Amino acid sequence: MHRCALESAAETSTWSRVAAITWLAAAAFVALPAAAQQPRNFPATALRGEIVLLQPPELLLNGRPARLSPGARIRGENNMMMVSGALANQRLLVHYTVDLSGLLGEVWVLTADERARQPWPTTREQAAAWTFDPVGQTWTRP
Repeated sequence: MHRCALESAAETSTWSRVAAITWLAAAAFVALPAAAQQPRNFPATALRGEIVLLQPPELLLNGRPARLSPGARIRGENNMMMVSGALANQRLLVHYTVDLSGLLGEVWVLTADERARQPWPTTREQAAAWTFDPVGQTWTRP
C-alpha cells in the first residue's frame, strides 16, 4: 500500500474517533440535568431555617445574627457549590448544620420538593426529640 493511502486511512480513523468522543461528550452533557435532579440526602443534624446573607460571612438565621464558618459550603437547588457573595440579600429557606463553635458549616438551598417535606426540625431540641428516617429523609414527631 502506498504511503499516502496509509496516511489517509490514519486520518480517517482519527477523525472518526474524534467524532465518537464528541458525540459521547454531547450525550453526557444532555444527561447531566437528569443526574443533577437526584434527591439529596441530608444528615440527621441538618436543621431547617431561613437565612439572609448580609455581608458574608455575616448572615441572619431565622432573624438572628449568625456567621458562616471559614470552610462553609453552600449548595444551591441544583446541588452545585455557590459563592456566598452571590446570595447576598436574598431570603432563602435552607437546611444547615452547625459546627461545635456555633458557626454554619453546610448549607443547602431547598428545592420546592424539599420545602414541601414536612415536618423538619428547626431547633436542636426538636431534632433530639423527633425520629429521623435517613432512607426516606423524613422526620416523625413523638
